[in-house]
This record gives sequence, structure tokens and C-alpha cells, in this order.
Amino acid sequence: MASAAVWQFDSSDGELLVTTGVSGPAATMGHRLTLTMPWQATVRWADDEPAEVAVVVDVDSLEVMRGEGGVKGLSGPEKALARSNALKVFDAGRYPRIRFQTDDVTRSDGGYRLDGTLEIHGTVRAHAVEVHVDERGETWKITGETVVRHSDFGLKPYSMMMGAMKVTDEVTVSFTAERVAG
Repeated sequence: MASAAVWQFDSSDGELLVTTGVSGPAATMGHRLTLTMPWQATVRWADDEPAEVAVVVDVDSLEVMRGEGGVKGLSGPEKALARSNALKVFDAGRYPRIRFQTDDVTRSDGGYRLDGTLEIHGTVRAHAVEVHVDERGETWKITGETVVRHSDFGLKPYSMMMGAMKVTDEVTVSFTAERVAG
């Protein structure tokens, strides 16, 4: 299964997406954004099983891919403004990285459960992620999704119009990566 002791991944192997929601009385005016963020991961193996996973995300390089909803489509200048607002929420100049480090990796139905710590904005919290592994001969496709709350990490979601329209506290983080086994 895994002949290599360490696997290295990065954004060229897949994508990490953050999807936001919109709430408040004027929510229909706002866009549900999909952001992409560059990332790197290291998987250490022991006895043909993943034993440790570390992921680092580069906050300052986030990009706004698209916005759904809103009164009109998301234009280029609006994407730039949304990016700027997101960087302010993250305080990217002061906290340029998001980190996830496992404490335990256990086999689960169709994949693995990664229990560890997530660090965002200088705050570290316990976090678990379920990943699904689809073994396709020599290729593995790895997918996962988790929910992260701004408030758990001391972040204040972007809002405007005195809070009548704001980004929801919960965002969805999803990822997919492919790798030749071994």
C-alpha cells in the first residue's frame, strides 16, 4: 500500500476550499463565497497506515473563486474587496498560517478519522476531520469536509449595514487530493 515512509502534498495535488454563508435581514443581498487557499501537507506512515498528518495553509494567498447569490454577480473589483475583507478578518499580516496537526489517526469506514489540533488566528482548538480514501489501483483520491466556526478562534465574521448582512459564523472547509500510492 504505502512503500514510502512520508508523503508530501501541496496545492498542485488538489484543492482546499472554504465556503461561506450569509445571514441577517439583508442576507439575500450578499454572496456566499468560495475561497481557495494554498496548502501543504505531510503524511507520515507506520506499518502501512498513516500515523501522522500535518497541514499548513497560507492565508495571505487566499483567492475568491466565486460568489453565489446576491443581487447581481460578483465582479472582479468585488472579488478583490471580498479578499481584502477576508484577510482583515484573519489578520493575515499577523497570523499568516493556519495549521492542523494530528494527535491520532484511526481507520474508519472508507477512510480515516484525523483527531488533532487546529490553529487559526493564534488560537489552538481540538478538531477532528473525517477523510474518505478511494483507492483506484495505483492512485488514491482523498476527500474530506469539516465545519469551522469563526467564534471558536476569536474571529469576527465580516458584516456590513450594521449587521443586517454578515458572513455566517460557520464555514465549510473541503478538500480533495490525488496521489499515486507508494
